[in-house]
Amino acid sequence: MNKVGTEIIYTFAAYMVAVLAISFVAWRRNKNLKDYILAGRGLGSFVTAISAQASDMSAWLLLALPGAAYAFGLGYGWMALGLAVGTYLNWLVVARRLREDTQRYDDSLTLPDYFHHRFGDRTHILRGLTAIFILLFFTFYVASGFVAGARLFESLFHVGYVWALVFGAATVMSYTFIGGFLAVAWNDVLQGGIMFFALVVVGLLGLSYVGGFGGLQHTMNAVNGGLLHPLYDVKDGHAFTWIGIASLLAWGLGYAGQPHILARFMALKDPKQMGVARRIAMVWVLIVLAAAILVGVTGLGVVTHHLGGDSREKVFIFMALDLLPPIAAGIALSGILAAIMSTASAQLLVAASAFAEDIYRGFFRKHAGHRELLWIGRTALVAVAVLAFVAALNPKSMILGLVSYAWAGFGAAFGPTIVLALYWKRMTWFGALAGILVGGFTVVVWHGLSQIATGGPPIVHLAAIMSGGAIAWVKAHAIFRLYEILPGVVFSAVAIVLVSLVTRRPAHVRAR
Repeated sequence: MNKVGTEIIYTFAAYMVAVLAISFVAWRRNKNLKDYILAGRGLGSFVTAISAQASDMSAWLLLALPGAAYAFGLGYGWMALGLAVGTYLNWLVVARRLREDTQRYDDSLTLPDYFHHRFGDRTHILRGLTAIFILLFFTFYVASGFVAGARLFESLFHVGYVWALVFGAATVMSYTFIGGFLAVAWNDVLQGGIMFFALVVVGLLGLSYVGGFGGLQHTMNAVNGGLLHPLYDVKDGHAFTWIGIASLLAWGLGYAGQPHILARFMALKDPKQMGVARRIAMVWVLIVLAAAILVGVTGLGVVTHHLGGDSREKVFIFMALDLLPPIAAGIALSGILAAIMSTASAQLLVAASAFAEDIYRGFFRKHAGHRELLWIGRTALVAVAVLAFVAALNPKSMILGLVSYAWAGFGAAFGPTIVLALYWKRMTWFGALAGILVGGFTVVVWHGLSQIATGGPPIVHLAAIMSGGAIAWVKAHAIFRLYEILPGVVFSAVAIVLVSLVTRRPAHVRAR
């Protein structure tokens, strides 16, 4: 092995030792399920802010978003704008109220638990349905992290995709299984710092390499002049339609429904610190989103060979190896591993807690003890990871495709339900049930129709059950190219309001 490879391995090893050491310290503090899944509601503002954003901005931030900017130019700035606005509104509108309400309603530890107490769910149907959706969509979300890990280890160590996938999945599972939420939150601070360093340094070096902004403009013009224009859709070869821009901006609608991000709000020690946490989070988010776009577009001049298909998602890897000395490259590439671990571990933890708290105890063992629930949660974590591993086995999987599907599923199924539950006392149990079902079902169906309309690889294969005439009709209507989160959120919100207005007013809602 050459010197560069050896030094990168040493850097990765040092990073893993630090992560596992933090996990071991956190493991000694886990005495019950509340400690394991919410760190006993004891996080400070800085840890909450960085943990929320590091778990939000998964490996797609270092791989998929730069890859999209590399291929399609500044048009993907609309996605970054939507994410930045969505982040701010989530902190402003949802964070503090959710922290206060989850404690007010019987110290709810999970979103299904909160819905159960907020709506007096004596049937446990709402709680169980929410937990099932969490397990379903997190399988795809965690799979995207495993694919990202496989891309990283495949590129660096020249191993087969499956072995790279095995190593990445085992790395994520090890410290999540041991340390729980506290380990994940503490490690997120380390990982958020590495992600920040990696994107900013590689982006600025890329800009310097191409000759500053003037050189960047020349480089992008030489490849395709449309890359410079945020209103031009390079992928389709014409100006962006309202559907294209709305689809990219609509990513911001997903934040209110992401359980792994909302769990950070629920774990903050003092709700009054939420404003400080919001400001810290926004500074981090704005800088890393801009840096990710910069990495992608400067990669056009740094990477000498063309990157197409799934290989474009490796542009950050190639730039780090080309522009940085070995140890610095190792640290920067550890940022990808950090992004994978921060998000996938948070998602696995939420999925595990949903199974232990909301399915196992909710339906089978109502009087299960804390230690029993702790180990049931850890067992569920392994099960979800195995399913995600299977979903990630296709080496042609696109990270952004898996993330966008799961993001839309959570955003539409839970986002309107959470926001209205926090602000509208008239909302009923039937309304919440309708919102989750309609939002989730719309995303699944619309995604399938969208892939038929665009010719993309479907996660849901609706074409197999549709007639030729129906397929032709879908292809002929541009509306089905719209990102599924937008109709999902709209239909979910409408369903909640209409059903709540025609069903019995809840008598148990507690005053704020």
